[in-house]
Amino acid sequence: MNRHRVNQRRRIGPLLAGLAAGTLLLSGCSADPLADQYREGSNKGFIAGDGSVTEIAVADRGDAIDFSGVTETGEAVTSADTLGEVLVVNFWYASCAPCRAEASDLQGLNAKFENKGASFLGVNVRDQAPNAIAFNETYSVTYPSVLDVDTGAMQLAFSGSIPPNAVPTTLVLDAEGRIAARILGQVTSPSILETLIRDTIAETGTTE
Repeated sequence: MNRHRVNQRRRIGPLLAGLAAGTLLLSGCSADPLADQYREGSNKGFIAGDGSVTEIAVADRGDAIDFSGVTETGEAVTSADTLGEVLVVNFWYASCAPCRAEASDLQGLNAKFENKGASFLGVNVRDQAPNAIAFNETYSVTYPSVLDVDTGAMQLAFSGSIPPNAVPTTLVLDAEGRIAARILGQVTSPSILETLIRDTIAETGTTE
């Protein structure tokens, strides 16, 4: 990781600043007390990132991430399944307030990019299947999540490149399976993540 130069594009910084005022205006979580506590500043002991956005230039990306796991419904998934398209990987767990706060935005983007060059995969770092499934039902999440609580294999697979460091963390992998971008902490503006996804899709020459 030390030999990679992290390229944080100037246009992302101003965009983040401009959207800061809207950070707390998130849809789909108004009836969630834990998410409300998070917005009010009560972190309840979880480690959260600061929402910083990092992009890595194509020439500076490391090796492809090699991973495998089993989802909450018992399906096996591997990194080979999504090669050739962009993959958005979100690390989360059910009692994480910012994870709840961003869930509807992530699902909205998942629906927007379905069959359009990108797919989503969650990595649940703490829960067993029943809790993960209940979360999906509550927030209408349709993309799968690998259950990583027992082995930590998914977290280990990503730690050699750009480690998540905090939950939630969202990573955008390019068509070759390399990390192209990271949002450390809650996705407070889906438009920023959408831009990261579209930019990464554009590298492949795929058009909608």
